[in-house]
Amino acid sequence: MTDFRQKALDYHQFPKPGKIGIELTTPAETSHDLALAYSPGVAEPVREIAENPEAVYQYTAKGNTVAVITNGTAILGLGNLGGMAAKPVMEGKSLLFKRFANIDSIDLEVKHKTVEEFVTTVANIADSFGGINLEDIKAPECFEIEKALIERCKVPVFHDDQHGTAIVTAAGMINALEIQGKELRHANIVCMGAGAAAIACMELLINCGAQRERIYMLDTKGVIHPRRNDLNEYKKLFANNTDKRTLDDVIDGADVFVGVSGPNVLSAEQVKLMAKNPVIFACSNPDPEIKPEIALAARDDVIIATGRSDYPNQVNNVLCFPFIFRGALDVRARTINDEMKVACVHAIREIAKEPVPDEVLSASGDKQLSFGKDYIIPKPMDPRLCHRVAKAVAQAAVESGVAALSLPEKYED
Repeated sequence: MTDFRQKALDYHQFPKPGKIGIELTTPAETSHDLALAYSPGVAEPVREIAENPEAVYQYTAKGNTVAVITNGTAILGLGNLGGMAAKPVMEGKSLLFKRFANIDSIDLEVKHKTVEEFVTTVANIADSFGGINLEDIKAPECFEIEKALIERCKVPVFHDDQHGTAIVTAAGMINALEIQGKELRHANIVCMGAGAAAIACMELLINCGAQRERIYMLDTKGVIHPRRNDLNEYKKLFANNTDKRTLDDVIDGADVFVGVSGPNVLSAEQVKLMAKNPVIFACSNPDPEIKPEIALAARDDVIIATGRSDYPNQVNNVLCFPFIFRGALDVRARTINDEMKVACVHAIREIAKEPVPDEVLSASGDKQLSFGKDYIIPKPMDPRLCHRVAKAVAQAAVESGVAALSLPEKYED
């Protein structure tokens, strides 16, 4: 682990500090080039944009640029460490945007005293970008921030910790239940955790067919139910009218366990209480709610996914966020709506059912992969994701009326 720590530090420091940079996209070698790039040539696109604001997409990089923005209040599993500590993570998101979807991305770390200050800061600069990716902002402030920015911004705003996690979870969950011979609408679901990711996951599962009354959500005080007087407005949406109060109570007979809480909260004995052919998503990082080897030792009919790359079925947001933005940018969507999220879910999950290309096997180190208990969602390196997922998202944006452009020719196949 010490060796890995040093490798990680070296990776971020050499050959020069950081993971992203700026590159030129046009010639800048001659005096003539510079005259076109800046003075006096730059005055011409300035005049065009002043006359027609939409021309900014024609003459600048706005349409392919996403801002990755945080306040550093919920960095990975490390907590509230501030904006500068969050910067390596935000640069990492920018790296992933470029690597997987060829989207240019700038990271911004915002200092603020109130939610309103943060919202005002971001809203005032939002028009500089084609989209806003919010990241590592603690709940419940993240809900208020995203809602306010969606209302105030003319470009799509997406909190990846909520919706990226939810989309990949839903894609894997529907496939896992299908393998187990079950349907989402009939599943009894236990959700351990009641933060941003948990609430977004459950809301999207409901949009995909899950029944709200079959969901049991727990926080640090136990099952969320309507007789509790300590619930915020977001937890109240999942107040189940039940007499069950503990994880032991709700895990008995459950078809699904979704963990977005902390390490080692689900025991082997509790796994044994679950219904036949259960599905477990233990997504806490780096240590899951239960280790796969413990769950599989408890019973051999379980399908388990984690957030880790060293186990099968990794629930990884990179399967979603680069491509949902790629699709949104390509049709100049003004928002990312539920229709686009659901389209993203189904596009991701369908890829897992198809033969896996050799290049994916080589990149993942697997000898073979086929749809089943150890392969319920695609690998992040799968080259089919960008085109297929982005196309589905773009098409959903067009069909739901939030796109300014029609489907590009590159998707006409």
